[in-house]
Amino acid sequence: MNILITGVGGPTPRSIVRTLKELSNYSDYTFIGTDINPLAYGLYQKDLFEHSYLIPRCSEDNYWDEITKIIEKHAIDLAIVQPELEVLEWSKRAKTHELPCKVILPDHALVKALVDKATMTEYLEPFGVVPASVRVDPENIDFKAIEDKLHYPFWIRSTSGSSGLGSLKVDSELSLKNWMLIIPGVAEFLASQFLPGRNLACKLLYYKGKLVRAAVGERVNYIMAKVAPSGITGNTSFGRLLNDKSVYEVSRKAIEEVMDKTNVEKHGFFTVDLKENIHGAPKVTEINVRMVAFNGCFAQGGANFAEDMVRLLDNDESFDTTFKLHEFEEDLIFIRDVDGLPIIMNEKDLLK
Repeated sequence: MNILITGVGGPTPRSIVRTLKELSNYSDYTFIGTDINPLAYGLYQKDLFEHSYLIPRCSEDNYWDEITKIIEKHAIDLAIVQPELEVLEWSKRAKTHELPCKVILPDHALVKALVDKATMTEYLEPFGVVPASVRVDPENIDFKAIEDKLHYPFWIRSTSGSSGLGSLKVDSELSLKNWMLIIPGVAEFLASQFLPGRNLACKLLYYKGKLVRAAVGERVNYIMAKVAPSGITGNTSFGRLLNDKSVYEVSRKAIEEVMDKTNVEKHGFFTVDLKENIHGAPKVTEINVRMVAFNGCFAQGGANFAEDMVRLLDNDESFDTTFKLHEFEEDLIFIRDVDGLPIIMNEKDLLK
């Protein structure tokens, strides 16, 4: 099976490849990688990718010509599209053209709504599953309106982008003003009620109108956390695989409300990020339209979403589409680093 993986400069696509190479016996896999950056690490990982290509940005006119050439040259069976901007572009293309290979993608209207964190939050606010939030224009800030709704401290971040772009806990008007000055490239921020509890994630795989798989985990620490003022880099170094049905229920309700709001088919892979409020209730902070970097940890724990997607796209008749909320061994944790495979173990076995 020949698989195209985009955005191989990031850790998530490379983790997907390792997950399939090392933890899936469904097929013999050959991976073709692409990225827009000639210095992307994954372009030169010959142990992962049979061939790698530097491609145009998806906003450039020749993007589809180049992608199609690669797909035809290597007889690509399916693609796993990872960067958010490419997910947007592929889902947009699917509205007017037949895509050059199989891929699991949400409808473009849903992708647009989820990529913009402020739009997603506004859709979900009436249902009580998101924290109270306010859009913030850095050129025209109403400090009193923000404080009246949220009170200090609150959380600020960019309305788009990943890896916690522009994220910080601010505790005064002065700290908010200063933060805006040193993050000049952000067009719009989202200010949200500060949530002090656990940082959670729920993965949900829908296929042709049906939810087929889900799993829950917790992010505890982050790789290179000291370099980010917020302590959040978007790349988890330590976390837990959880059996928490309440987190799943909130996540499912949230994504399906946005699906209903945008009037689209329930289809695609999503990672719902949540934080607990002071009462321990999980609130949705964002919904990613793709896998995230610690997907390999879930796979090692028995929830191999990458293989599930491959089998669905390959029309594997033995694949059981009955919904499954993965249950993990109790006390299961994962430890990750930049260049190594994740370690899965029991928390009780951590060195004291």
